Amino acid sequence: MGAAAVVACAGAASAGGVERSTQSVGILFEEGNYVELGFARVAPDVSGVQLFDALGKFAGASSGDMSDDYTTWSLGFKTDLSERISFALVIDEPIGADLTYGDLDYIYAPSTASLDSVGVTGMLRYKFDNQVSIYGGIRGVRTSGTADLFTGYSLTTSTETDFGYLVGIAWEKPEIAARVALTYNSAITHDFDAVENGIPTEFTTKLPESVNLEFQTGIAADTLLFGSVRWVNWTQFSIDPDIYRATAGGVFVDYESDTITYNLGVGRKFNDAWSGAITIGYEPANNDFAGNLGPTDGFTSVGLAVTHTRGNMKITAGARYVWIGDAETEAPPALAGATGVPLGSFKDNTAVAFGVRVGYYF
Repeated sequence: MGAAAVVACAGAASAGGVERSTQSVGILFEEGNYVELGFARVAPDVSGVQLFDALGKFAGASSGDMSDDYTTWSLGFKTDLSERISFALVIDEPIGADLTYGDLDYIYAPSTASLDSVGVTGMLRYKFDNQVSIYGGIRGVRTSGTADLFTGYSLTTSTETDFGYLVGIAWEKPEIAARVALTYNSAITHDFDAVENGIPTEFTTKLPESVNLEFQTGIAADTLLFGSVRWVNWTQFSIDPDIYRATAGGVFVDYESDTITYNLGVGRKFNDAWSGAITIGYEPANNDFAGNLGPTDGFTSVGLAVTHTRGNMKITAGARYVWIGDAETEAPPALAGATGVPLGSFKDNTAVAFGVRVGYYF
């Protein structure tokens, strides 16, 4: 359902790690030849307070909103090569980060960081006679990043393009609009050249593997139940340049736990021109220290979307409101004199996201 896809796109902003794409394979199951273009605007509001005095900055100081608004996009194409074989191509932004600690009363100010990526995924699907299909493909991701921290530390990486794969299996029962698709996405390893504080260095980052379970079924006339469960192995991911580790006494970015994200929704066709959907999303908190460059831990969300169909075109617009999980950040060991010292407390944060997708059958 297009409405579900738009709401999911608008909500990926608050998922675990630095994820901005859910890696859905739904486009493979569109009828005939199909192309789509989607955009989402995401406005997080993430702030916290400092927990101890350090470097002339005092406990209780507010960070201000440190998570920048951003826009993400995707482009997809699907065609049938034969009665049994389908091909799809998806271009999106699988990971990303944009942050600015602008309130100078907070210890991490002034710090900025950005992480940018573009992914291209090509997929083939083969249909058997027993309502089962298998699919697989290649994913290439181009990634780069920069950071400038309050300590004077700076990092600029090269732009690297590397490849992984996906494989999956699906079962369908068209009479009741039922489908279950299980997908494995491999990790992708980047070997970056970098410049830290003006000095050339190198480090390796692994974009994590994941498993997606996507499902839908008709539950009444013109009514669809749909959802997904997504596991991401975020413990595989780290940004660990040598000079930062030597001066700060720890890893620049890493995650202690994997994430599991749940989405469930109901869609309703009102008439031949209009349909709508409502979704809820949940990602449990891991209760680990969150990174200072991403101080969130889980979320709960609700989303609404509406689709207008006119001839061969469908236009879907959706919005999602996200209650971001409370988190504590850890002070760099070089600052606190020990590991495991809380630096900031980030509570009662939210995000709002809006998305639109235009699809055309030809």
